[in-house]
Amino acid sequence: MHPRLIVADLQEHPLRQRLNNEFHARPSTPLAGAYLVSHLVFKHKPSEIEAERANLEKICQSQICLSVDSSDAHLTLETAVFRLRWELHTEFSSYTFYRKLDPASTLSPDDTAFDALRPELLHTIPGKLIVACHVELRPTSEISPNSILAGVAPNGRTLGGAQIADKAAWVFTDFKLDNGFSRFLVLNDSLSQRQTGAAVQRLVDIETYRMMALLGLPVAKEVAGWLYRCEQQLAGLMTRIGQAQNPEDERSVLASLTQLAAEVENSLARATFRFGASAAYHGLVNQRIEELRETRIPGLPTLEEFMQRRLLPAMKTCEAISRRQEELSARIARNSQLLRTRVDIELERQNQELLSQMNRRAKLQLRLQETVEGLSVVVLTYYGSQLVHYLAKGTKTLHHLDSDLITASAIPVIAGFVAWGTRRMRKKLQKEEG
Repeated sequence: MHPRLIVADLQEHPLRQRLNNEFHARPSTPLAGAYLVSHLVFKHKPSEIEAERANLEKICQSQICLSVDSSDAHLTLETAVFRLRWELHTEFSSYTFYRKLDPASTLSPDDTAFDALRPELLHTIPGKLIVACHVELRPTSEISPNSILAGVAPNGRTLGGAQIADKAAWVFTDFKLDNGFSRFLVLNDSLSQRQTGAAVQRLVDIETYRMMALLGLPVAKEVAGWLYRCEQQLAGLMTRIGQAQNPEDERSVLASLTQLAAEVENSLARATFRFGASAAYHGLVNQRIEELRETRIPGLPTLEEFMQRRLLPAMKTCEAISRRQEELSARIARNSQLLRTRVDIELERQNQELLSQMNRRAKLQLRLQETVEGLSVVVLTYYGSQLVHYLAKGTKTLHHLDSDLITASAIPVIAGFVAWGTRRMRKKLQKEEG
């Protein structure tokens, strides 16, 4: 029989445990009865994370903790007065406080779930507050949904709401700030503890991701005015391209186009992350709303309708500005390529003219060289005949020959030999060059 396989004996991937824990990193907090949930979100920088963890340690030390569950990006602190849930995200960190309420108790506008915490511990949280909301959880036996609907004034604040989780609970909100907090009222009819905690978690997620998504809107408005100026500048440069009369004008326009392209790419680098993050957060908002499984309450807009009416236009603006940026970058690239093509064609024409001039000079040099070669034949013939003349004079006493006659007879032979040798050498050089 083969020995049984033991998983511990296998080589494990170093991220296996971490990735599996990440899958279970955000369990919902079971809730039963009446609760006040206060949710704070601070947008931080990566350099502030260590300071935030140090501040969390101070919070833990300031309370008598019943239980603590901690990891790199998550902490759950249970005390006799409240429960704290801390989560670390890429751009922000969230603090969710849960405080159990006495049945039928009345909350004042200033009540929070973290009233038992020393204020200085909140003041020293790194980052800037971006989200603050309250979720008041009550059973329908304490507060009737009809009493809420009866108190809605026709000309008052726009209230949104819906029945959620297949009509097992009611949610009401207006997404407006009251004493610095946005507020949700959840009336639980038949939700289980886990379902209640999940519903509350989805509501604070909607508020968190809604605000994080809206961070792209000011960037879009800022970029929109700058984009208009860039588009007008590009149109002017295109007119200058059509009016260019010489290579100097084209090079000037190309330099302006290059500078404009650098500005657009810089803007893309700064805004692309923000627009991409806004689109991702908007997708999470829609996902959380879908998970609520809303049922319309007659006369009230649902949370989905609220987002469609208020958040969706902002996201469409960010999407349109992002698309305009990319289109402007592509147009500048196309026009730059067109202008570079014109400049290259002009350079090729100038190079062709230069080559033609060099060809004419080469032909002229060849003719001069041939003339020089003719003179060289004459000169070499002259020197060769002189050598023959001296040799003939030297043998005159022996053979009684006429040296002048010998010299005259040798001149054609010498000239022919020199001409033949010169021509042969030129042909050999031409052959090697070819």
